[in-house]
Amino acid sequence: MQHDPRVDAYIAKSAPFAQPILTHVRDVVHRASPEITEAIKWSMPFFDYKGAPLANMAAFKAHAAFGFWRRDGAGPESEAAGAMGQFGKLTGIADLPDEETMIGMIHRAMALIDSGAKTKRPPKQAKPDLTMPDDLRTALDAVPSAAGYFDAFPPGARREYVEWIVEAKQPATRVKRIGQAVEWCAENKRRHWKYQNC
Repeated sequence: MQHDPRVDAYIAKSAPFAQPILTHVRDVVHRASPEITEAIKWSMPFFDYKGAPLANMAAFKAHAAFGFWRRDGAGPESEAAGAMGQFGKLTGIADLPDEETMIGMIHRAMALIDSGAKTKRPPKQAKPDLTMPDDLRTALDAVPSAAGYFDAFPPGARREYVEWIVEAKQPATRVKRIGQAVEWCAENKRRHWKYQNC
């Protein structure tokens, strides 16, 4: 077993109720395979297999959590509501599946890594079209160069300006933003032009 002393320290400083949960998870993970190693990532214990993240655990004030890095086939189908990981808010070892079931899940997670398969990501949802505000269109049309550049921007760049205008809470803020947008568009500058060359 490859124990990382930083994980020992993490468990030791966790709340007393969480220590047996974390220790149990750690023991079961290592019983599943001697090839699994430990690390600390994002300030919590991780279990790695062949250099890839396999699972992680964490302790909070009133609960602990455990979950597989790959959500597509290793553990329960969906992440538990209101908790990190797939097993919900753990307050005792009894909240986890039995050891044999957990080891089976760990082996499936390892097989996913061995297969080299990539996690399927849901396709990006297209953003709904935004209606061009009349006051912005009027202000742009009053300065032909601003209107020309704005209309030539790709849809995402135009959307950034429209969102910026419609998100203004106060009428005075909206007027100020429209003026600034027209000025920048007349110079062929996108909404976030200051950061384009960073």
